[in-house]
This record gives sequence, structure tokens and C-alpha cells, in this order.
Amino acid sequence: MAKILIVEPYFSGSHKSWALGYQDNSSHEIEIISLEGKFWKWRMHGGAISLANLFQKTKFAPDLILASDMLDLTTFLCLTKNKTSNLPTALYFHENQLSYPWSKSDRDVQKKRDHHYGFINIVSALAADKVLFNSEFHLESFLLEGKKFLKNFPDNNETKSIDLIKKKSRVLHLGIDLKRFDSIKRLSLKDPLILWNHRWEYDKNPKSFFKSMFKLKEKNIPFSLAVLGESFASKPNIFDEAKTKLKNEIIHFGYCDNHWDYAKWLCSADILPVTNNQDFFGASIVEAIYCGAFPLLPNRLSYPELLPTEFHKMHLYGDEKELDMMIENSLKNINKIRNISLAQYFKRFDWKSMAPTYDQLFSSIIEKKHS
Repeated sequence: MAKILIVEPYFSGSHKSWALGYQDNSSHEIEIISLEGKFWKWRMHGGAISLANLFQKTKFAPDLILASDMLDLTTFLCLTKNKTSNLPTALYFHENQLSYPWSKSDRDVQKKRDHHYGFINIVSALAADKVLFNSEFHLESFLLEGKKFLKNFPDNNETKSIDLIKKKSRVLHLGIDLKRFDSIKRLSLKDPLILWNHRWEYDKNPKSFFKSMFKLKEKNIPFSLAVLGESFASKPNIFDEAKTKLKNEIIHFGYCDNHWDYAKWLCSADILPVTNNQDFFGASIVEAIYCGAFPLLPNRLSYPELLPTEFHKMHLYGDEKELDMMIENSLKNINKIRNISLAQYFKRFDWKSMAPTYDQLFSSIIEKKHS
């Protein structure tokens, strides 16, 4: 049994669930040092200093450091070299700042100072012994955007450093606690239930989603709608517009404070239309599909990778027009849709299946470092 230290500057949401999930299901001894999940830009700049100080105070002596993409790993290792100089390190990318679609209204974009976050990702990947991505799409997009990014500089671009990162990179899908949904009984409501269970942010493309909902209402096609997910101080205006226009269809609107409420809506959902512009994996989508929702996914991002090939034609769409057609067809054939479940194909992402893969990989990294 090895000792592994997870270093997480942004201990919230999927980052937090992932760290705790692995800790609960691993055969290794896992400790976590973390910072609260807020001020993500400051976490990428200064989090390494705070976490290095925390690590210097701990008595835990790890065999491997497992850090998330929000950590400036180079700074962390420099400030802890008395304890980490001989330790192997693995860097796990939940997301990256090179291929993540920044909002045009972001002040750093407007002032052209957003590039440094991507550079932190690159140098952290160079410093790590192993670089891990939650999907093949994520890995390929990082490598592509990394080279494009480095070509912007006047000399000594070091574009070959991306090739070095590629050689030590691999895909390690996200582990998810899917078994926690097993005790919730699936329940079908009178009207077909359409589900939104993503963050209320621009990169999830809520405008396209609600545009499709507005069209259904205009055609007098009956449906109900549950809008879940975390919202923030500045959310897209379309959510307020939808709350008004779809007041008769919406049966839940807002974040679920506990697992049971969240699971209840997932296990009642019939159709999951996804319009996201960004998703490096899609944990909320995997959860909804596991609970029985019928997915309608864009034929891009990580989705073709997660969905078995034989289901692509039925569940992947090319444009908004095709999505609207697929939603309408699903609603008109709701009894048939309710008898289709892809849950068995997504069990592979449960921690009971994923944890042994993680454990074996990290054991091999430790052995290689000391061989």
C-alpha cells in the first residue's frame, strides 16, 4: 500500500468530489491538502505558496504527489524541495486554461492578460512525472492548443515541450460515485420531464437550451422542466427570462442542497438535451444517464468518446435544428423512450471500477521512479 498526497487548490465541485471519491475507494492511503474552492485565478497564482506551507507542516510522508490542474506545480515543488525532491508527481487535468472557452466579458480577456494561466498549465505538465487527462478529447485539445499558444511568442518558443508532455500523458477517466444513486427508485411523472443539471454559466450554452424549450412551448407540446445546477453571483440573463416564460413548465428551479433532492430529479428525468460548448468529461451527464435519462448530446467534445459507438446515431446531433427534431420526437414517443436505459454502459465510471485502475497506475509510477 502506497501513501499518496492529493494537492487541490480548488476544493469544490467536481474537484472535491473526485478527490474524496478516490480517497474513499482507493486501496492506498490517501491524504488531501486543499484550499477553499473560490477565487480560481488567485488559486492558480498563489495557491501553490499556501499549499506548500501546509505541506511543510504535515507529518504525512507520501510516496507520490497527485496534484490537480489548478496548482502551479513548479512553484509548489520549489518551495517543498526538502521533502519532494525525490518524490514522483502526477498532474490530473480536470480542465485546462488553453482550450477552455473564456468569456469575452472577462476582464483578463479584455486586458489581454489571460494567457498566463495556460502557461502555468504547460510548465506544471513539464514538471510532472506523469500527466493525466479525464478524456481523450481533453488530451488532444490540450496538445493542439499548447503548440498554438507557444507559437505566439517571439523566439525560443519551445514548441517541442508539448511533445515531451505528450510522451508522458495518458487518459484516466473521471471516477464518479454512481452507486449512491442505486437506492433511489426511478419515477415517471405525468408530463415528460426534461432536465438541465449543469452549472449556470455561459460555457454550458444555456441560450441554445432554453431556445429549444421556448420552441416546444410555442408549439404547445406538453413537457415539464427541472433546472438544477450551481449558480453564481453573475449568471447569464437567459435563466431569469426562462423562469418567466416557462413558469408553467418549470417544476424545479435552482441548486439542490442535498444529494437526495438531486438524485430524485435525476431519477425522474426522461430527456437530457445537452447544448454545452465546453465539457472535458461530463460528470453531470454521466450521472443523469446512469439514473435513466435519455441523452441528446452534441457530436463533439468528449461525448462521442463516452457514448458507445452503436448509440451515436440515436443520441448525437449535429446542429440546433437536429436537436429540436430529436427532442420533439422523444416527447412524442415518450413511452418508448422511458423503456430505454444506457445505465449499464456507464457503470464503468463508478469508483468501484475506476479506483483499481488509479491504484495500479500510481503504484507503477512510484515503482518506476525508484527503479
